[in-house]
Amino acid sequence: MSILQIQNASKIYGSGHTEVNALKPTHFSAEKGELIAVIGPSGSGKSTFLTIAGGLQRPTEGSVLINGQDVTKLSEKKRSRIRLSEVGFILQASNLIPYLTVENQFRLLDKVKKGTMNPNEKEKLLKQLGIDDLVKKYPADLSGGEKQRVAIAKALYTKPSLLLADEPTASLDSDRAFEVMSILSLEVKEKNKAAIMVTHDHRLTKYCDKVFTIVDGQLSQIAHGDRADAQLNASD
Repeated sequence: MSILQIQNASKIYGSGHTEVNALKPTHFSAEKGELIAVIGPSGSGKSTFLTIAGGLQRPTEGSVLINGQDVTKLSEKKRSRIRLSEVGFILQASNLIPYLTVENQFRLLDKVKKGTMNPNEKEKLLKQLGIDDLVKKYPADLSGGEKQRVAIAKALYTKPSLLLADEPTASLDSDRAFEVMSILSLEVKEKNKAAIMVTHDHRLTKYCDKVFTIVDGQLSQIAHGDRADAQLNASD
């Protein structure tokens, strides 16, 4: 069974002369162990696609199934529970709680969700991301890249089956971006998760199993892995 299935989903904003087809009818699936990239220009529908995939908003038409459950038919309260238990979000804005230290960011997650990483798993993750020495610091004391790495750690810490990342490496230098992609890829493969990453960085597609483009709300698969990287570079 697919972790994520999007069945003929579309999203329309406005009506009449203000109508915008932000996402045209889309069929999409993400399987266990897949890391998928979605690439497109600003305003192409990437964010709409990602928020619909994660159950943050409902499509105008069609359905979205997360681990076989149609979240489009659920109340907002029940959709929130699904998001908490099944979906991890990595957003461009790190969304860290300003009055909590890094360590307490994780303790808060322990209170709201069962089945988070054990202490050894967390220690390993923090070391991999190079933030194990930041646990006593507050968000205001962190650089943009450090905040983003903490946000990535928080998303992985809750052990979601579906990981959705919006430009997860945008604030990182190249070396750190590649390190983060290696960690995400390993997490997906070893623990049978599915991950979808929206990015502008074509270099990151070499870590991905599938690559899609989205233009004017139309999602299309272009290639797999390294072949996608070569195809995207050729089109630049």
